[in-house]
Amino acid sequence: MQKPINLFFKLLEFLVVVCMVAMVIMVFGNVVLRYGFNSGIDVSDELSRYCFIWLTYIGAMVAMREKGHLGVDTLVKHMGLGGKKLCLFLSEALMLGCNVLFFLGTWKMHELQVTNVSPVLGLSMIWVYGIGYVVGGIMGIMNVNVLYRLLTGQLREDELVQVIETEGLADIEKQLREIKA
Repeated sequence: MQKPINLFFKLLEFLVVVCMVAMVIMVFGNVVLRYGFNSGIDVSDELSRYCFIWLTYIGAMVAMREKGHLGVDTLVKHMGLGGKKLCLFLSEALMLGCNVLFFLGTWKMHELQVTNVSPVLGLSMIWVYGIGYVVGGIMGIMNVNVLYRLLTGQLREDELVQVIETEGLADIEKQLREIKA
């Protein structure tokens, strides 16, 4: 089961790169055309904006899997086992609630977005804002997975703090501990 999940997230990482490259090419090309030739490509403004929307949300899913979102663990890492479990439960439950609201909000706006058409491309806006289904669903599943593992006792104590330190900060803290010793 882990292999298809890994492949799915590799695909998401690839899509982030594709969106970023497409944005750079379209925006740079338009800048050159506007300043060099006093013209431009209308489609590139709209498409680069849509790529940015998808890149942001897809990147958020990848970052959530890698525990790369910002977090403050100053208090939590000094708590006992019960406090860490409670904080993780509350955190995941709140995120799950937000993801459910995001999914339902997209659902409620679906009819409007299907009939709403982009001005230049003539594309139904559900293709742009429909990412809410994907993000709300995938991130919600990730939250449910963590909650299930927490409630069934499958999480190790080091997994209860869902913040991963950056390498630079970890090195500085290690050096400070060595100086104090």
